[in-house]
Amino acid sequence: MKKFIAFIVLSFVINNSFSQDPWIIKADKIDPSNYYGVTVANGMIGIVSSPQPFQVKDVVLAGAYDLYGRGRVSNFLRSFNLLNMYLEIDGKRLDATSVSNFKQQLDMHHASFTTSFDYADKASVEYTYYALRHLPFTVLMNVTITAKKDINITAASVMEAPDALRDVENYYNEIDRPHTTISLLTSSAKSPTGKLLMCASNTFLFDEPHGSEPKVIHEMWDNNMHLMKFSKTIKAGTSYNYSVAGSSITSAQHEDPLNEAERMTIFAKLEGKERLINFHNKAWDSLWTSDIIIDGDAQSQQDVHSMLYHLYSFTREGTGYSLSPMGLSGLGYNGHVFWDADLWMFPALLVMHPELAKNMVDYRFNRLDEAKHNAFSHGYKGAMFPWESAETGVEETPVWALSGPFEHHITADVALAAWNYYCVTQDTNWLREKGWPILSASADFWASRVERNGPHHYDINNVVAADEWAENVDNNAFTNAAAITNLKAAVAAANILGLKADDDWNNVAMNIPILKFENGVTKEYASYKDTGIKQADVNLLAYPLKIITDTAQIRKDLEFYSVRVPNEGTPAMTQGIFALLYSRLGDGTKAYHWFKDAYEPNLLPPFRVIAETKGGTNPYFATGAGGILQSILMGFGGLDITPQGITQIKTAMPHQWKSLTLKGIGVDKKTYVIK
Repeated sequence: MKKFIAFIVLSFVINNSFSQDPWIIKADKIDPSNYYGVTVANGMIGIVSSPQPFQVKDVVLAGAYDLYGRGRVSNFLRSFNLLNMYLEIDGKRLDATSVSNFKQQLDMHHASFTTSFDYADKASVEYTYYALRHLPFTVLMNVTITAKKDINITAASVMEAPDALRDVENYYNEIDRPHTTISLLTSSAKSPTGKLLMCASNTFLFDEPHGSEPKVIHEMWDNNMHLMKFSKTIKAGTSYNYSVAGSSITSAQHEDPLNEAERMTIFAKLEGKERLINFHNKAWDSLWTSDIIIDGDAQSQQDVHSMLYHLYSFTREGTGYSLSPMGLSGLGYNGHVFWDADLWMFPALLVMHPELAKNMVDYRFNRLDEAKHNAFSHGYKGAMFPWESAETGVEETPVWALSGPFEHHITADVALAAWNYYCVTQDTNWLREKGWPILSASADFWASRVERNGPHHYDINNVVAADEWAENVDNNAFTNAAAITNLKAAVAAANILGLKADDDWNNVAMNIPILKFENGVTKEYASYKDTGIKQADVNLLAYPLKIITDTAQIRKDLEFYSVRVPNEGTPAMTQGIFALLYSRLGDGTKAYHWFKDAYEPNLLPPFRVIAETKGGTNPYFATGAGGILQSILMGFGGLDITPQGITQIKTAMPHQWKSLTLKGIGVDKKTYVIK
């Protein structure tokens, strides 16, 4: 069975190898029963595609959490599906069974998603939607119908509340002005506990001059659904265009979300389709000034653009939000924030767009008080960050998962991100105001967390390792090394700021053990033998921690642990680390093997979206994308984050690549070309 699955995956990869446009991912043959949607997002609102005409699967809002569903912890909330529509032609409502030549494509350059199809011999239809980059809460769908015969159409926008919401209220208003008429289809509802008010509103945009646009009719179906629609006759050989603009916001982002949703929709209506798309495109053009360009491997180029596209889509400047493992592609992992954000996604964003990465370290700073309370509750000093974080920064791990009370390396991961933000930006004001409070409080945590059992035996016992199959173990390699890194970074920050570091921080850092086998291989934890591992742990000591720097030791550890990761059930970023390290060791062939192995077996149809594991079905795994991008940036590209800023070290490239260009790197937007 495993061989059969592997053959299917390989066939999918091979059969889609023609899709090598660097910016466009096309799906010409769509199987609705084997369809994994791709997301269009602007860092605040995510729209997940559907194989059904005029439907979208999900609308996900960043920062909107409430207590419901599994685990008795907060969860991401679906918003109103404000882009669901229907189209009737000559009285027949179109669906997947009645259309032909159904195609979809994602334009990653300008973050738009287009669907096209034919209906009998009567019409061709194309629609494109956007999560507008310059307007955080607003989306746009543009529809064009080309008549092959004289036809009558009825087009509707349907507003439906997700099942989890309650106390739904539906509104319809028309605003008449001498130059325009605005029809507003609006809904509001409370989140499951009543904590949040969620609101959405949309309106039609017509090309006709005011006074000759179609008449809009409102229909109330039930408490959870209502719609607005219009009808139009289209002559054979002509095309008719209309659009829908809508906004969705919650009381987590605005004190008056109901009125604000309508105001933003009115703003979009009166801006007009052309201006909206123009500003959106310019915003994405600006994002893509930081890019990765691969010459000689067209499929890898497209795949890397997809990884960057998703990280760019899932974050935006100025929100103060961090990233969940699945970004805005759905409700995976409840939308919580793990080490996935700080260790895996953050470094790639940091070197490409420091202003986007700043959200993620600010997110942690803004929840520092809760981390201090968490340390107090566990009998420690300083700040102990939660394994799963959401809106407030309290521990949100479901009780049945032992990672909540015991996966303590998260605190050092947060500190490393704060230190690296300073290293890249050299922003001493930020370091003083926000970085230092994180670094000093986390260093205090480790000084209180170690058990002082004699020289070089300041043990860190009873933790869940970075390799999460190792629960309640002693002296885990990554946890110990991350604590050392955290303590040393706090001392370095104090020196930069002219502050007095706690003398105990250096003392503790020098006495935390890194264990080894008799053959010299770094030991993952005290009782480890040679069992399989879920993900990279020891190998992270070479990168990003830089605790192990001897190349012979790095190679020895790499060769030992890379064969102990099972072929299935392990996350994509593990192989990304193997690729990065082999590139730094000068072995471009092995590096390229692991680079491809990190994601190709995880790809799902029809848009090559990445699942968390080989054979997995939970896209989009932004954590994996972050790890793989690091294998390019810090592996093949040789970028190195140091206290003096970004430098470049010598590494090995795949022989399949003619050159690698890294554009717009760091605060000074440098370009690096590797041949």
